[in-house]
Amino acid sequence: MKQQAKGRIHERITAIPNSWYPVYIVQGDRKNLMIDAGVNLLSPRYLSLITERLGDAARLDYLFLTHSHYDHVGSANYLKRHIPGLQIGAHERLADLLKKPSVLDVMNRLSKIHTALLKYNTAGEDLTLHPFALDLFLKQGDEFDLGGLTCRVYETPGHTKDSLSFYFPEIRTVFPSEAVGVLQGETGSELQVEFLTSYRDYIDSLKLMISLEPETICLAHGWILSGKDAADFLERSLSETYRFRGLIESYLAAAKGDVEKAIEAMVHAEYDVKGNIYQERAAYVTNLSAQVRHIAGLRGK
Repeated sequence: MKQQAKGRIHERITAIPNSWYPVYIVQGDRKNLMIDAGVNLLSPRYLSLITERLGDAARLDYLFLTHSHYDHVGSANYLKRHIPGLQIGAHERLADLLKKPSVLDVMNRLSKIHTALLKYNTAGEDLTLHPFALDLFLKQGDEFDLGGLTCRVYETPGHTKDSLSFYFPEIRTVFPSEAVGVLQGETGSELQVEFLTSYRDYIDSLKLMISLEPETICLAHGWILSGKDAADFLERSLSETYRFRGLIESYLAAAKGDVEKAIEAMVHAEYDVKGNIYQERAAYVTNLSAQVRHIAGLRGK
């Protein structure tokens, strides 16, 4: 089954506030965890819905971040200000990135694309993404007992070097973020491959996710997959990754190895002409450029 990533999706899991930039509240018997912090302009909306779901925002114990992109860490410092006891966990690499003004400048610039979301900031608060401290450095093999649920941490690099996935064995549910790709288009029929830092690591991470045999996959954007659709999606993601590398190589060959020309041609054909990718154009170009340059560097190896 495939359903949009919004609202109650399991007796213990709720996706807020919308399907394209969801964060997930996972409720244990003793502790509650939120996975990812979405876009900063949605911060007040996240806080409101956390309070609605848990009865009191202070009941949110953990915020775990899957990776260092602006649309996954956006509300972290805002939520920390409003929920002082909240413990934020992520890969230790994220701590170093948060110290770099240039990184935060890029995140805030990309966030400004989402001006329509300002309607949720009725109090006119400062929603700028500022540096925030990590309380927990998460790594492969870590486990957190929420009471009736165990959160297992897996390092799944490839999309970014600091990518993490979270698996709950009791309910066979995984939150892989973009380590397995993103479904695009109005019905989620198109699969966008998301390796940015390492094609080989991305393949290995996909194979790890397949080995877990999850019953439910809560994707980073758009959709929840369960049952046969979950298994089929992971296998499709793997084959699509192989295909996408070949597609990039064909554009590089047509451009006679000129990386910039290959990127320009691919953006036009795959984004502008096909028109089935929801990701903002600037973010798409940035990500595709990283992918093309990476594959260009692998050619001949």
